[in-house]
Amino acid sequence: MKFFERFSSNTCAGSGNQFVFYDTENTVKTGRIFYRIFCEGEYNYSLLFSNITDSTFADGSESHKNLVCDEWTILSAKIGKADKNYFGTTADVRELEGFANEKSVELIPITFNGSTSKNVAPGEFFSTDPVKMYFDRGDYLCLEITFCGRMIPYHEESLLPVFEKTENGFVYSKKMPFASMIGCDRKVKSKIAFLGDSITQGIGTALNSYAHWNALLSDKIGSDYAFWNLGLGFARASDMASDGAWAFKAKQNDTVIVCYGVNDILRGANENQVIRDIEKIVDNMKNNGKKIVLQTVPPFNYTEEKIAVWENVNKYINDVLSDKADLVFDTVSVLSESTKEPHKAKYGGHPDETGCAVWADALYTAICNAGLIGK
Repeated sequence: MKFFERFSSNTCAGSGNQFVFYDTENTVKTGRIFYRIFCEGEYNYSLLFSNITDSTFADGSESHKNLVCDEWTILSAKIGKADKNYFGTTADVRELEGFANEKSVELIPITFNGSTSKNVAPGEFFSTDPVKMYFDRGDYLCLEITFCGRMIPYHEESLLPVFEKTENGFVYSKKMPFASMIGCDRKVKSKIAFLGDSITQGIGTALNSYAHWNALLSDKIGSDYAFWNLGLGFARASDMASDGAWAFKAKQNDTVIVCYGVNDILRGANENQVIRDIEKIVDNMKNNGKKIVLQTVPPFNYTEEKIAVWENVNKYINDVLSDKADLVFDTVSVLSESTKEPHKAKYGGHPDETGCAVWADALYTAICNAGLIGK
């Protein structure tokens, strides 16, 4: 897509296609989603969408990797700027709703190939026409979208402020079409993507806090680079290894920082399956010219029967895949409860803000020492 030749992500929010929701075909809804902007300045913005699910949700019975969604329609779309203090410091859903109803956002219409509406085809990737906007760091890009359709992909475990417009005002609801990327045409040294599951997405940190490990790492690396959070809850290495829509997104970057295996192990995959899929990801990205920072599978308070699988997968990553990756980073050394019980997570299976800060500090040091970023 020509989109990627010009645009890169300008938010640390995770907002890929994780699940699907169903509605009657002619039911019209309007919603708003707020994305926090990473780098300040005036640039052209274009929003990227996809009509394919990226990963497998829960047990996969309702939504799975590479699920092509039905046709749906965007009746209108608008974007605007909300000040960085729009939501204050709260992570409470009801208080977020209150701010969304009490404070106004000046919105401007955006178009799709010159049209104010868009019929979305099954399996389609598409983007909005560019609009020049100025944001200070930490301001929010507000997307308001009016749509209808029978089957629409969305992000069930989103940590973003997301609202549906009702007769009683804006109500917190995640059943909205999310933009896969908030594209910005600023010049950057390199594009970095974070590939992983809910731990990468940011689960474990507060709603709208942007305190997850890769958001903190992005802050440390700095605004000379662009960062795209492709983490998705429930995701498996097998999802990314299938080389579908999710891998297509990943391959638009220069460096990928990879952290998979928890859900594969928890869902019953044996060590050979997990190893095979992680190695497929590494080989696929390497064959497409990407630099790879491969992380070991984090501790997650694994049960007795899972510990050996986890240990053997991590041994393979350290002993074998270290020869393929540009850097292998050992998450266990920074996130485990102790050397006696390394499978237990000191900061929670989904690391809290303290754990994410420790992780970001250690990974930043490792990346700098490996010469993977230049200041």
